[in-house]
Amino acid sequence: MSIDSATVPARDFLRPLRYLWRVPLLVLHALLAIALAIFVMSWNRDRVMQNGREPFSHRLIRWWSIGLMRIFGLRSVRFGQPKADPVLFVANHTSWIDIELLHSQRAACFVAKAEIAHWPLVGWLAASGGTIFHRRGNNHSLSAVMQTMVERLQAGRSVAVFPEGGTGHHGVLKVFHARIFQAGLDAQVPVQPVALRFARHGRRVIDAGFREEENFLQNFLRLLGSAPMDAEVHFLEPVPASADGRRKMAELARERIGAALEDRAA
Repeated sequence: MSIDSATVPARDFLRPLRYLWRVPLLVLHALLAIALAIFVMSWNRDRVMQNGREPFSHRLIRWWSIGLMRIFGLRSVRFGQPKADPVLFVANHTSWIDIELLHSQRAACFVAKAEIAHWPLVGWLAASGGTIFHRRGNNHSLSAVMQTMVERLQAGRSVAVFPEGGTGHHGVLKVFHARIFQAGLDAQVPVQPVALRFARHGRRVIDAGFREEENFLQNFLRLLGSAPMDAEVHFLEPVPASADGRRKMAELARERIGAALEDRAA
């Protein structure tokens, strides 16, 4: 795999200037999110796609996510087509902004760690957007999450999960947990792999994700001051249902995502 991890010079003299205009825009964008959550999402959160047409609340989520990414210098680029709701999206995971990256193309209910629910403002906004919270390492919580996923899918909402169970580092794609694929089988909806990839000039940038020992705030501030790059969303061919082989579904999804993440030869 060809990976360009040194795409930004060690001394980036434009970084301080980017903070000067990006921070005020970020504050305004956060205030806009609060207004949308109060006046739109609070009464429109249960709307679902009808005949392939997105409800207004879903379009707002996409527009807001695109705006947030632009503030961080990220240009959302889509490859392939997402299946119409409801669908179970399974994606690789390297950064907190992966959720907004997928949201820029399709509004979906995400499964996220329970700690996020207690984060100031972020937790409330996530809940307003339909996030399903899971306590890691708790089997009872996982069972409840799986049931909620099936209910959302059967109600017509798409659900997005990160089957690696956490963020990866250095561009390494971890093993996919197969149990999460059962929700797609139980709800009888397509399971579509999605490759999330950061790139400059067509070459993958693994440094956009979390570095080892880097916390959320450190990554947030580093990304906020970084040079512009593309944020690619690759919607891949759905994996065929296999009631007796969730592991096969997980392995095939991982294989397709891994292939999409690789740099293409010039």
